[in-house]
Amino acid sequence: MKKILNPLKKNFKSKTRIFLAIIVVLAGVIFFRQRSKNDKPQIINQTATAKRGTIVSSITASGKIISSNIENITTQASGTVSRVYVSDGDEVSAGQKLVEINLDVQGKQNYASAYSNYLSAQNSLNSANNNYRSARASLEVVYDEIKGHDSDETLEMKEQRTRAEVAHDNAYDAIKNAEAKLNSTALAYKTTAPVITSPVAGIVKSVTIAEGMNIGASETASGARANQRVATISTGGLPIATFNVSEIDVSQIKPGQKTTITLDSVSGKTFTGKVVSVDRVGTITSNVTNYPVIIQFDTSTGQILPNMAATASIIVQTKSDILIVPSTAINYQGETAAVVILKDGQKTNQTVEVGISSDIETEIISGLSEGEVVITGTISVPNQSAQNRSNGVLPFGPAAGGGSGRMMMR
Repeated sequence: MKKILNPLKKNFKSKTRIFLAIIVVLAGVIFFRQRSKNDKPQIINQTATAKRGTIVSSITASGKIISSNIENITTQASGTVSRVYVSDGDEVSAGQKLVEINLDVQGKQNYASAYSNYLSAQNSLNSANNNYRSARASLEVVYDEIKGHDSDETLEMKEQRTRAEVAHDNAYDAIKNAEAKLNSTALAYKTTAPVITSPVAGIVKSVTIAEGMNIGASETASGARANQRVATISTGGLPIATFNVSEIDVSQIKPGQKTTITLDSVSGKTFTGKVVSVDRVGTITSNVTNYPVIIQFDTSTGQILPNMAATASIIVQTKSDILIVPSTAINYQGETAAVVILKDGQKTNQTVEVGISSDIETEIISGLSEGEVVITGTISVPNQSAQNRSNGVLPFGPAAGGGSGRMMMR
């Protein structure tokens, strides 16, 4: 009997193993099919509600500081600095002595030459004044001679009067030219002088020379003498900056518009200002047309220095109590704008008319009502079952690497 039962028992165990193996394979197929389905990320709509509010429409432009109310004190004198009368932070008045220089040979020659040119210009101005007085007297004589002949002036009289008037006008123009030349030579004479004075009143911001220091004017590529800065003085005006605006935006900008300005070198601080001028001729660089816009700051600070990089936001329009949505909710097809309205889980495309916009919001003029929900975008999030697997949670037993399972048959 035992001999008969042993083969039957062995055959039963073999079939049981096969049956269990089939069940495991089928379970694995079902699991992996379900996992593939569940691995697909969930798409979640991002939404916003149409609401009433205020939009500030602005144009952003980059530029630099061109005037920060700092006067550069320069010289073309060469020699050794003998005295420095001021230091950083000192308050000075116009004409106050700042520096004295012991001129070297070249410096003395330049100074003497500049003085000679100044005297020559002064003499030319005196001569021009004398010629003008003479021409004016001659014209008065001619006017006196032809007096009473307004209606019967002869050609000879007309020629005589014309010559006198032309001579008078030329003499007057000569005075203006002589005055301009005198001013130029006076400035050259002053810049080569051994004594340097302040041209304006203000606060000394920086002194770039010291006693005993040798200084000398260098020459530019064209051969002209370049001025050497010896100090800077801060005056009481307001800083000015220039910004480049594109040909698309320039038509919206006009003097008087308010602006906000940030500086790359002054973090965490925003300045205010206004547009004072717009260059509508523009400049072309690398086939790109830019229009310079001059902006004046409302306040001044010692942190603002010439040539600092700046960014301006020019406010071109402000509207309050209007219907607004995030700009990301607007979809454009050509010139037609539309939004996707989400209601009770259903999506509806809706054409809308838009108005002004800021960097993040857009005005809705028509096509949408306050309180309606619009889709602003979508995000993809992992499926929960996939997340569980990434955390080591599996539907069958422990995670991989967390132990081993063994099927025991008895």
